[in-house]
Amino acid sequence: MPNIIKSLISNNNWKKNIYVALLLYLLLAMLFYSLCRIGFYLFNISSFGSMDAGTFLQVMRGGLVFDLAAVLYSNILFILMLIIPHPYRYNKKYKQVLKWVFIIVNAVAIATNVIDFIYYKFTLARTTLSIFSQFQHEQNIGKLFLHFFLTYWYAVLLFAVLVWLLKKLYEQIDYEGPQVKNKWAHYVGGVVLVPLFIVLFVGGVRGGFKHSTRPITLSNAAEYSKNPKYANIVLNTPFAIIRTSTTTTIKKANYFKSEEELSNVFTPLHTPADTVPFRYDNVVILILESFSKEFMGAYNKDLGNSFVSYAPFLDSLAGKSRAYQYSLANGHKSIEAMPSVLCSLPSLEVPYILSHYSGDKVNSLASLLKDKGYYSAFFHGAPNGSMGFLAFSKTIGYDDYFGKDEYNNDDDYDGIWGIWDEPFLQFFANKMNTFKQPFLTTLFTVSSHDPFKIPAKYNSVFKGGPLPEQRCIQYTDYSLKRFFETAANMPWFKNTLFVITADHVSSQSQYPTYNSSVPGNFSIPVFFYKPGEDWSSMKQEVINQIDIMPTVLGYLHYHKPYIAFGRDVFKEDTTPYAFNYMNGTFNLYWSDYLLLYNNDKAVGLYNYKQDFTQQHNLLQQMPDTAQALTTKVQAMIQQYNNRIVDNNLTTEGSLLKKAANTR
Repeated sequence: MPNIIKSLISNNNWKKNIYVALLLYLLLAMLFYSLCRIGFYLFNISSFGSMDAGTFLQVMRGGLVFDLAAVLYSNILFILMLIIPHPYRYNKKYKQVLKWVFIIVNAVAIATNVIDFIYYKFTLARTTLSIFSQFQHEQNIGKLFLHFFLTYWYAVLLFAVLVWLLKKLYEQIDYEGPQVKNKWAHYVGGVVLVPLFIVLFVGGVRGGFKHSTRPITLSNAAEYSKNPKYANIVLNTPFAIIRTSTTTTIKKANYFKSEEELSNVFTPLHTPADTVPFRYDNVVILILESFSKEFMGAYNKDLGNSFVSYAPFLDSLAGKSRAYQYSLANGHKSIEAMPSVLCSLPSLEVPYILSHYSGDKVNSLASLLKDKGYYSAFFHGAPNGSMGFLAFSKTIGYDDYFGKDEYNNDDDYDGIWGIWDEPFLQFFANKMNTFKQPFLTTLFTVSSHDPFKIPAKYNSVFKGGPLPEQRCIQYTDYSLKRFFETAANMPWFKNTLFVITADHVSSQSQYPTYNSSVPGNFSIPVFFYKPGEDWSSMKQEVINQIDIMPTVLGYLHYHKPYIAFGRDVFKEDTTPYAFNYMNGTFNLYWSDYLLLYNNDKAVGLYNYKQDFTQQHNLLQQMPDTAQALTTKVQAMIQQYNNRIVDNNLTTEGSLLKKAANTR
């Protein structure tokens, strides 16, 4: 082995090494992605405005993360052709084939980027896979392409120049070999290196090697820019197309032929008629990781004396709060909870954050309350960027983000997900004490998560139950108790509305009631606590995460119009409803009934209050009710799909879209 290493580094052999050449080829591809990013910005500078040098460098640096993922995805065949140790890698004809594979693949990538130099003006978003469905019914597609080539000839010329330059620079890189003359050593060494390349490849396309890192998506781009509007500069078009190739495209619905007819059935446009002066209370939202409602005694009195609560503090808090017996999540993933809780957006076929339209402008609690002078901050004890929360919080208007980096003490790190809940909640309380009022803060806990560990000092304190996560629930509940004890002594406490909810249910369930029913699969706590208020009754109605934003705004007497798919649950004259989606079925809870809607038809109707586990289908017995709820679910689907596709999720969304289409 020493002789092999010596032969590689002697006489500058490394300069012609096949793996060095591979690295240079990939760097060459990334260089052209960066050039395209500069071109994209210059062509669309009127949309973004000028940037100072520091911001521009930050955007370019952030773009490298997405460029690397796109380069690795698109050049996977080229990479395999080089790293698999076979005897033809050094053959002259094989190298010619390799060259054209590289040039053709990356020329296509350059082409998609250059197309967005022009097309971005019409969509205000990077092109995704949905472009193919948008044009699939065009009868004159040939004429459209010819029109593009003639009208934007300068973009076509720029593309040709870039491809020519790509070819010329590729030809400046070469490799020779095999440099290890021993045949067996050559092939064994090549085979040993393959797993290393696989690991590096996976890390590159995911955007990092951290345990908590999810594969980066379009929404992560906001994390790498000071202003969310620069997210489309950070992105590249090949990445946008590749990452949306495995997600269902949201398509417009046309159950109702006119906007008036649609809005008469359901509209997400809220136009408050409140004349009471605005209430400048602070708002603190606590989102608990994997916190099922079945862990709390307050919601499960019907299960008898044998029921064990694993959240005694939350039970006591819910007892003096506005709580709701039928409280539901809108999805099953953390990334689905964020838009639902903070923007009142349900999660239907495609989670909003993973959709092609995650760059749409939305209104959120942060953006709406900013107009009232609120400062906003998002807290998550995980490594910064985990789950895409940093990027999303910036996209929807939060002023600051506090994560593991800002906590800055790895002694309290659980080694996998983030800072333990107890110390991070104390950090949260103390940090809020430095904020100017009024403020909006949101905290997302981490400790009630697989592998269900708690700090060693509490192993003998919290014993849990049949499920491994139950002792984590006990620990998080204790952490919340400590948080409220600390917060109660702070000057902002009594002037604060607290919202307590969860992102989704736990991965395991102890009670069949929760495990074998549609409502049970979404049952989480959602309640509102205000120090000094007498809110002690458990409401026997349905509530879901999308109700949080309009309820908070209603409580504060916010008076401007906004878009929200939920309702203000404090208003007694509104009909309780909830909406979620699972395995191809839309679930609409309206008053006392649950409608299951699949494949454009009602497939089940249940009185979920009397028949929580759906044993008695009332579809045939109550056709009028089924039809009325079918009409409502169709209206909700059409409002959601069409508004997302049209970038119409704010009151000014239609005007923005219209302006973009007329440029």
